[in-house]
Amino acid sequence: MTIIRQGSLFDLQELYNLEPTQRFEAIFSSIDIDPIFAVVTKKSRFGRPVKLNYAAMIYSLVARITERISFIKDLVKRLQNDMIFRLDCGFLVSDTIPSEAAYSRMVTILSESNVLEKVQGTLLHQAISEGFISDDTVAIDATHFLAKDGAPPKEEQPKSEPKKRGRKSKEEYEKWLIEKAELEANLPLFDKKIEDQLDIPLADLRAEIPQDPQWGVKKNSEGKNVFWYGFKAHLAVGTSSQYILQSLLSSANLNDGKAAIPLLKGIHERISLSSLLYETMDAGYDFEAVYTQIHRMGHRAVIAYNKRNEPEPIGFDKHFAPTCVREHSYRYDSFEVKYETLKYTRPNECKDCPLANDALCQKVYKVKITTDLRKFTAPARGSQTWKKIFKRRTAVERVNAYLKGYFQLNNVRYRTGKKAKVHFDLVTLVYNASKLAADRLNQMLNQQQVA
Repeated sequence: MTIIRQGSLFDLQELYNLEPTQRFEAIFSSIDIDPIFAVVTKKSRFGRPVKLNYAAMIYSLVARITERISFIKDLVKRLQNDMIFRLDCGFLVSDTIPSEAAYSRMVTILSESNVLEKVQGTLLHQAISEGFISDDTVAIDATHFLAKDGAPPKEEQPKSEPKKRGRKSKEEYEKWLIEKAELEANLPLFDKKIEDQLDIPLADLRAEIPQDPQWGVKKNSEGKNVFWYGFKAHLAVGTSSQYILQSLLSSANLNDGKAAIPLLKGIHERISLSSLLYETMDAGYDFEAVYTQIHRMGHRAVIAYNKRNEPEPIGFDKHFAPTCVREHSYRYDSFEVKYETLKYTRPNECKDCPLANDALCQKVYKVKITTDLRKFTAPARGSQTWKKIFKRRTAVERVNAYLKGYFQLNNVRYRTGKKAKVHFDLVTLVYNASKLAADRLNQMLNQQQVA
């Protein structure tokens, strides 16, 4: 494939400006479809003979996303009327064009398998081995998208009996505690507290995440609640490479923080990237269990603090840096990795202070981050390094915009959560494949310029 470009580097936009044949060839070569082909092909020699080109059908589903074809019926029509597009997808002239029902059966088969996640993992390991992913920071965030159908009518909730006024007797209180404990024990995993996820295996977490469309709510830029019916896409993105390292689809009503631990465990167990050190998130992920999981991974959390009506800390400022007797903040100096200790030095205002040599005003202040992982982070909250790393979080917002603007994340055409997940997995797979294709083309151009 000969592509002549001069001057600028390749990005996703330039990849999409290529001729379709060149673009398809670059993206298709980034995806190992053999595992998908093995799942969707007919397993028995009995029954109706196979007349469909399954490999070309898989490629055509990828092409549907890159070409922004809204409906499967439009994809079928395009295959019937556009010979070049048909050949680009891998169909032979003699091949039968698949019907909408054939594509529907393929999506149903894929919805019962996690093969798209495995292909995604293979692609990421290939990108790492080729040197395109070498991030030290991962940004995690969620974005919403609508379901195909409108929300069902709300069911009327039965009126509960009025609560009895007055204090419970000892027997009633003990009975109430037992009933409450039994109720909490029988809750689905993602209805429990976030800390209950810490010791659950990754496979179980991913298997139990709710995926049916539900009502979700978020605050807009004006601080008002906005409601939608559908799903949430949870992404963990490399802030430098902008590859999607882990992804999850959930019901819209799932709290963002409850998807953090499955994403973090996925990074730890499925991505062999030794350069990773930081995970950065907004205040919606400010939970003790999230910090604990990051600490278990040997990484460092850079998460915005959510005050939650907590009292003002005594002896510390708003960034939890220690303060002197006159309430001047100590300056963050360094982090001692071996002892997991933050080191602070005396404030500048204390140079001419009469208490400078007093025992109450110490020159150096040290605090272990394990004292409170949420408050004492490394680097320290409010420091220039912390702010610099936190700004990298915009990478995940940029990827969310790409998925909605270029890769049809908003265009879900399935009613069930399982099939919606197939669409979501295809979208993230095609995005990463496009990134890998653009990086390879960029590398080739650089080598040509050097030569």
